[in-house]
Amino acid sequence: MKTKSVLFFSVLLLPVSIISAQVTEGEKVLRTQTADSTQGWRLGGLFSVNLAQTSLKNWSAGGQNSLAVNGLLSLFANYRKNKSVLDNSLDIGYGLLKQGKNADFIKTDDKIDFLSKYGREAFNRFYYAVLFNLKTQMAPGYKYPDVSKKISDLFAPAYILVAAGMDYKPDANFSAFFAPVTAKLTIVTDDSLSAAGAFGVTPGDKLRSEIGGYLRIIYTKNDFKSEFLKNVSFTSKLDLFSNYRDNPQNIDVSWETLIALKVNKYITVSFNTHLLYDDNILIPIDRNENGTIDPGEVPGKRIQFKEIFGAGFSYKF
Repeated sequence: MKTKSVLFFSVLLLPVSIISAQVTEGEKVLRTQTADSTQGWRLGGLFSVNLAQTSLKNWSAGGQNSLAVNGLLSLFANYRKNKSVLDNSLDIGYGLLKQGKNADFIKTDDKIDFLSKYGREAFNRFYYAVLFNLKTQMAPGYKYPDVSKKISDLFAPAYILVAAGMDYKPDANFSAFFAPVTAKLTIVTDDSLSAAGAFGVTPGDKLRSEIGGYLRIIYTKNDFKSEFLKNVSFTSKLDLFSNYRDNPQNIDVSWETLIALKVNKYITVSFNTHLLYDDNILIPIDRNENGTIDPGEVPGKRIQFKEIFGAGFSYKF
């Protein structure tokens, strides 16, 4: 675990240490991105916690007690100087659920997402740009209710993306970044998961490398003019990757959407979805209600989907 932590923070700090003097992107949650020309650093972030609780006693209709907690920390550090711009963002999310009187907490959300993008103005709202992105998680994951064998962990997997291309930004709300030269690394540091060939690595290997093309489209808006939408924040982000050397027609997809409604200064209702498809990842079959798997069913290529709805405390700084 110590080795993994050192590796994580080393990779996290790498793009910041080798790139100096740089802003442009604005994304995630309730982050405000304006088309200003402020020079220097802009720092900020958001912290939010959503809670959901059910307590039953002598309830004739049946049911179970439950407690769900979801937290999010979203930070950004942006820099602009003349024609050079740099965006840095870090998003950490974690969620737990306890259902039943004697049940343990199980994980419902777990992500670390760090992004750094440097742009140099080229012409007419186009920027030459390079991008670095790291995605992983913090804690072991299991195929609940079976907790005897973990199916993921810190840096198992971790995804690193390094891309170079053009970024088109017609306004403060939209960005389309196309990179014809992109390196994608899949890391699986856990020995048992590596031996099983999890997340598309060759069994026994801890690293899978791919070269391909990458497209990242983001639309974010939180300044709607309509009275009905004035407290609504909307962000949608689509990532597409094609591996030039292995079935380039099978495109990896990551599509995240967040809709947030600000009730007052500290209370926010949010709805978040995340759709994933990776041709190299074989997804285990969901178990039946009795905990068994249908005969003949084997892991296969499947669309992954996650949805989180919550209301709770939020603080923007």
